[in-house]
Amino acid sequence: MGFIFTIIGLMVSLDIIWWIVLARLANHGSARIVVSIFMAAMMIGLIGIIAARMSRAGWDRVVPKFAVSAIFIWHFIGLGLLTAIGLLLVPILLGQKFISARAPSKTKQSVKSNAWSRRDFLRFSGALLPPVVTIGLTGVAMYQLNQVRIRRFVLPIAGLPGDLDGMTIAQVSDMHVGRFTKGEVLEKTVRLVNDLRADLVLLTGDLINDALADLDAGLELTRRMEARFGVAIIEGNHDLIENPREFESRVRASGISFLLDESIIVNVRGFPVQLLGLRWTRVYGERRDAAIGAEVKKLLEQQNPDAFPILLAHHPHAFDAAAEAQMPLTLSGHTHGGQLMLNEQLGFGPALFRYWSGLYERGASKLIVSNGVGNWFPLRVNAPAEIIHLTLRRT
Repeated sequence: MGFIFTIIGLMVSLDIIWWIVLARLANHGSARIVVSIFMAAMMIGLIGIIAARMSRAGWDRVVPKFAVSAIFIWHFIGLGLLTAIGLLLVPILLGQKFISARAPSKTKQSVKSNAWSRRDFLRFSGALLPPVVTIGLTGVAMYQLNQVRIRRFVLPIAGLPGDLDGMTIAQVSDMHVGRFTKGEVLEKTVRLVNDLRADLVLLTGDLINDALADLDAGLELTRRMEARFGVAIIEGNHDLIENPREFESRVRASGISFLLDESIIVNVRGFPVQLLGLRWTRVYGERRDAAIGAEVKKLLEQQNPDAFPILLAHHPHAFDAAAEAQMPLTLSGHTHGGQLMLNEQLGFGPALFRYWSGLYERGASKLIVSNGVGNWFPLRVNAPAEIIHLTLRRT
């Protein structure tokens, strides 16, 4: 919690610093007004969102998505980029000052003119660039927040039972019902899932964004998802932000198959399929991967040799232990496909995870990592929201 408050304090401090800098940079009254309104709105908005979450007042969830999106985009992208650019420019500006101070002075006759010089234009443009870019990116985010695609994979599975050849799975991950993911995109998600007419619908964590006030809506959406043979869900880290025990008890009471280090056997086309659901591993830092691996191995002790197994694990690094145990199929989420990616190999995905989007293989074991449907952050770059449709084939 102390680290979070440090980050928030740093953001507010940078807000104040850049408010002063941009206001001084602006050489026109209208530009100063725009800068002041923008910076005040961003700073007050950030403080308001944090206060609402800490008090669980929930008002931040009913504020228009455009306003909340702008606050997130400014503080997580714009503010950092502007500060980096500012730090790079400091030595250049100091060098220019030093050169100007040492150059012999020349007397120039002052000539009054209403025309803007190039310097005036650059100052005006520089002052307005942060609000313009932030609002522009927010417009892109608003379009994206209502988009979701179907991403299809045909997976050849060695030793797949003949009865399961052609079995289909709809994987829905990271719905993040709440601040940014609500309304139209959720209705579209349910409609698309039902149109797939899959044998199984499997939800791989982060049903809600953070607030338990959104849990009933998330559970109702899950109940409306149709599968020929069954629906199951596991938990993710965002589900546990507010109150892990309450989240788990309410989902378990919902009647939806909820797997917390547990397994169930579903009869699919006359053959048993075992779904093994991994609880979110609440270990952080350097010991996380080892803890995930240990919990996967413990969960797989429940494996039924007569059933076809599928591991559901919110964190994709569970695949290491799953592949070691020769699990044929693991389904994960959590990464949002990297959220902000320059291309398929450059971005937050590979910087933070070994597996971040799509299909990965190790021996006969396969992993699918979904980009997810919803968002904790409003903007995606080269990591579109998606529902996964899998068709398993016998080889």
